[in-house]
Amino acid sequence: MPGSRGGEPVSTRPPLKPLDEALAELLARTEPLQQAEDVPTFDADGRVLAEDLVSALQVPPQDNSSMDGYAVRRAEIADEGVVLPVSQRIAAGQAAQPLQPGTAARIFTGAPVPPGADAIVMQEHTEAAGEGGVRILSVPQAGQWIRRSGEDVSRGSVVLHGGQRLDPAACGLAASIGRDRLRVARRPRVALFSTGDELVMPGTVAPEQMPPGAIYNSNRFFLRQLLARCGCEVSDLGIVPDRRDATVDAIGQASQGHDLILTSGGVSVGEEDHIRPAVQQLGSLDLWQIAMKPGKPFAHGRVGAAHFIGLPGNPVSSFVTFLLLVRPFLLKLQGASRLQPAALMLPAHFDWPHADKRREFLRVRRNAEGGLELFPNQSSGVLTSTVWCDGLLDNPPGRTIARGDAARFLPLAELLA
Repeated sequence: MPGSRGGEPVSTRPPLKPLDEALAELLARTEPLQQAEDVPTFDADGRVLAEDLVSALQVPPQDNSSMDGYAVRRAEIADEGVVLPVSQRIAAGQAAQPLQPGTAARIFTGAPVPPGADAIVMQEHTEAAGEGGVRILSVPQAGQWIRRSGEDVSRGSVVLHGGQRLDPAACGLAASIGRDRLRVARRPRVALFSTGDELVMPGTVAPEQMPPGAIYNSNRFFLRQLLARCGCEVSDLGIVPDRRDATVDAIGQASQGHDLILTSGGVSVGEEDHIRPAVQQLGSLDLWQIAMKPGKPFAHGRVGAAHFIGLPGNPVSSFVTFLLLVRPFLLKLQGASRLQPAALMLPAHFDWPHADKRREFLRVRRNAEGGLELFPNQSSGVLTSTVWCDGLLDNPPGRTIARGDAARFLPLAELLA
């Protein structure tokens, strides 16, 4: 007779779903939001561009000097020591007159190159020569220290593509072609709540007064901030009591006006796990057992127009599954073209002799030698490991690791961007 666990016969459980398959299925059920909005370029960091950005001008708009020095005609300087009178002075933002034959123009960084000049001699390679003259101490090369018009951006070119997630450099590039506002995807609206009578909010009960079995609600804090980093507008609905009616009411309200309902814990089959039947009562739910460690239980469904995602309750499991599944889901909602960070191959500076059947994501950090160190306790409840580490080592199922082996490293700096 088959055994059972949590009230469900083991023999009826489907096989664990590979992570890549689960992510592909999740993304296949996700359509980008159609709404976009105009925002000031100052406020566009982290937003996803909704259209190609085409330049209406050249950058730089005209040839200009990349050095403080003197603009010259190269053909007039055959040898070192040539002395030329200075015929004009050109600062950035000023108009340049044509360079008179047999003269040099005093020029400053960013100033337009005068017509007729074909090289800049940096001031360190010159010296004053009498009243109003300059001695050229080195023979310049053609085009030396001249930034050509359009060498950064040419008129009519696409400088930023729709689907690109903007960062400070991209916002600066948009400003360089005169864009003070940008068309970006609307922020996803996410309803976040926690379930569990054991949860206590920090600040409401002192540590020494915590009742037996109570824990502080850490998941709510990092999930809310992860959602904000993914560009979401978050409605924090607090802690829902462990009652079926309260859970149904909370999910029903959350489905109104939100693109996603996100919870952690409560999607199992225990008598106090009310999320699963509540979502099924109001909509549809698929509960996946994913072949990853940490983070096996994961749920996705729909309640009305809103997506529902249920994460594991253990904090590290919730943290990792958010980064690997929820983050790309949210980026696709915004129409982002790049959903996953690039992995690095780095040497492991530890041994991992016990292979797991599931794909493991070990908390590691880079050391001064360029290798990966392992946090000693890889339990899914040890949240200190997520603070100590600077990335996740993606270890395939059934693979042991010996010191020096190359390993796939996912930097947290990109996953948390």
